[in-house]
Amino acid sequence: MSGMADIDRLPPLPVPPLALMEGASLFLDFDGTLVPLTDVPEAVEVDPALHALLRRLHVALDGRLAIVSGRSVAVLRNLFGLRDFTLAGSHGLEFAQPDAAPHAPQRLEAVDEAQAKLLAFAADKPGLLIERKTLSVGLHFRQAPQWAEACRELAERLARETGLFLQIGKMLYELRPGGADKGSAIRHLMREAPMSDGIPVFLGDDVTDEDGFAAAVSLRGNGILIGPERATKAQWRLEHVDAVRHYLNESVAHLTS
Repeated sequence: MSGMADIDRLPPLPVPPLALMEGASLFLDFDGTLVPLTDVPEAVEVDPALHALLRRLHVALDGRLAIVSGRSVAVLRNLFGLRDFTLAGSHGLEFAQPDAAPHAPQRLEAVDEAQAKLLAFAADKPGLLIERKTLSVGLHFRQAPQWAEACRELAERLARETGLFLQIGKMLYELRPGGADKGSAIRHLMREAPMSDGIPVFLGDDVTDEDGFAAAVSLRGNGILIGPERATKAQWRLEHVDAVRHYLNESVAHLTS
């Protein structure tokens, strides 16, 4: 189901009840869910209040909290200070337990080849941003939407030439190894303690999070969409990042009362 006409016919998703968090294994997307989207990926900030909230949630859920992101484990830890949490990075290609070394494949030469071609393409197009990730490379056109079609054509061609998987996000084309997504990350973590002791609840905003919603629902859990109404596999919705903060703060109070 797609298109505005289809979305207009969808019933609005309800706000998730606090009871949803009872016995939950909580999976949280990062960008657009815990923090607002920014034009430059490095401009995101994790404020002390968010760190404190995540720590309280971790305790209230007996450790059943994981962050599932397209960001690499290294960035989540070193740039945003999330070393104390279970992490699934690079769309499920990397995993790390608190303070332990991450488990990840080697960066492919094909990613470096794609990155070189993307850099050459963006060199004379102000506003385009090439993001080098641990295992992938991203082409951001949020600041130069006039190049959207050219970006799409190039990304699709490079995916064909290199055999890399083309991940489409919000104003972003990312070339990465295939074989994993946020859904496979959730299924993997749900096979291990402490996450296996709960019912999965996944919060996410992007189309890249739909695999995560599908996995949570298939495991008799719940998906919570963040942002505007759209066709989705999630059963609940929160309007924006501030609503997520409010809901998670209220959930801690509910779980510890």
